[in-house]
Amino acid sequence: MANTIRLDIVTPERIVYSDDVNMVIARATDGDIGILPGHAPLVAGMDIWPLRVIKDEGERQISVCGGFIEVRPDKVTVLASCAELPDEIDVKRAEAARARAEGRIKDATPNVDMARAEAALRRAIIRLRVAEGGKTRDI
Repeated sequence: MANTIRLDIVTPERIVYSDDVNMVIARATDGDIGILPGHAPLVAGMDIWPLRVIKDEGERQISVCGGFIEVRPDKVTVLASCAELPDEIDVKRAEAARARAEGRIKDATPNVDMARAEAALRRAIIRLRVAEGGKTRDI
C-alpha cells in the first residue's frame, strides 16, 4: 500500500485492530473528521459511531462506543471503552440490548438513568448497523 497511516484500535481488554490504512473517518464529539497520512497532531473525544477504515481493498466499518482518538502524522490510535469488528458482533445479543434500552426509555421511572439508557440504545443500534454492513444514517 502506498501512502498509508497506521491505525491501532485498543480497548481495555485487547487490541481490536492494527493495520496500515489509507484513511480513517471518525465521529468526534464535535463532528466527523477524516484522517490521511501526514495529518496534523490531534486528540479528540469520540462519539458512539462506526469508525470507517479505508484501504486499497475497500471500506470497512468498526463499531466504536466512545473513547478518544489520538492522531499523529504517521499513526492513529483509538482508545475505546469497547469496539467490535463486524464479524465479532453477536446480533442476538445486540438486539436484546436494544430491546432492553428501549424498554427502559419507554417505561422510565425516576430511578432510570435516562442518559445511560440512551447511550445503551445508541451502542446497540450502531452494533447492529455495523453487523448489517454499515448502513449509518444519523440516529
